[in-house]
Amino acid sequence: MAESAQDRQLPASQRKIEKARAEGQVARSRDLTHFAAIGGGVALAAALMPWLSDGAGRLLTTGLRFDAALLANPAAMGQRLAELALQMAELLAPLLGGLALAALAASVLAGGWNFTLKPLAPNLSKINPLAGLGRLVSGQQLTETLKACLLALVLGVVGAVFLARHWLEHAQLLAMPLPAALRAAGALILDGLIPLALVLGAFALVDVPLQRHMLQRRLRMSVEELRQEFKELEGNAEVKSKVKLRMREMANRRMLAAVPGADLVVMNPTHYAVALKYDEGTMAAPRVVAKGADLVALRIRDIATEAKVPVLQAPPLARALYTHTELDQEIPARLFGAVAQVLAWVYQLRDALAKGRPMLAPAPVPEVPADLDPLQADASGRN
Repeated sequence: MAESAQDRQLPASQRKIEKARAEGQVARSRDLTHFAAIGGGVALAAALMPWLSDGAGRLLTTGLRFDAALLANPAAMGQRLAELALQMAELLAPLLGGLALAALAASVLAGGWNFTLKPLAPNLSKINPLAGLGRLVSGQQLTETLKACLLALVLGVVGAVFLARHWLEHAQLLAMPLPAALRAAGALILDGLIPLALVLGAFALVDVPLQRHMLQRRLRMSVEELRQEFKELEGNAEVKSKVKLRMREMANRRMLAAVPGADLVVMNPTHYAVALKYDEGTMAAPRVVAKGADLVALRIRDIATEAKVPVLQAPPLARALYTHTELDQEIPARLFGAVAQVLAWVYQLRDALAKGRPMLAPAPVPEVPADLDPLQADASGRN
């Protein structure tokens, strides 16, 4: 069921705002665009007025000059009209180009640069009579209609007042020579456009924040929409759990592949196993290359046995290493002494095997600080 406007009371999320911009929904103010075009046109025309007046005078003089040859040659008449049209285009090009740039700058200023072709895509809902009727009677459309009517009324009143005050000056243009009449007409047009531009500027000051408020109102979200968006961002819980399981499996395979290169595996017979490696030339301290509990610990033990890596049963040290170390990290400094004992035993074992002699030294029983052994720490905490 469609959600009503009363349900959408929460501000739009950044994701929805970005999606709306991609679809062409941005805050655009027509009043600001009109003000920029009219105001920019007035300023540009005032700066170019001498040049425009002279050019218009030359154009009219050339166009109204009688030439008997043109009457006998219709093709020459067409060529002459084309030349006059080209001269008029050259005369108006700076003014029209300035108006276009001012309108574009105002549009970008209101809603930012946003180029998209999605609004041009076919949309059958736009030709649905019921949907169109709903848009006609919507609060936004009524606001736009009332604002447009008020703007037209104010512009009409301002224009009528200006014409009433300057009608005599307009009538006097008929008695002036053509160059003077063109200059006077240009000045009158500018004088009439200035109050209109001021009215458009006043409306633009109101319309720009109004358009932004109306856009935010259209994009408001309901609680259900926020929940759905959160699900889309976070992803399906079942899929995420499968991805995490897959990543753990890959990490375990990489970890187990490092066991054959370890120097020693320290075990608590069935619960914990930690594989250590130490290279005096490249490492400052022994490093953990693999660790695991329960079935993973048994798998580490089996791989070490197959690769002929020494496996030492030292439950306190195994528990301490498993609890206080991470993969590919060096062991804590407080365990250096205990690990040094077992590594010395490993080196003796390797030397004996290399020389074919039996290993006479018994396996060490390394001493581990009580607070690093989780079993002893729990016992002392209960006491």
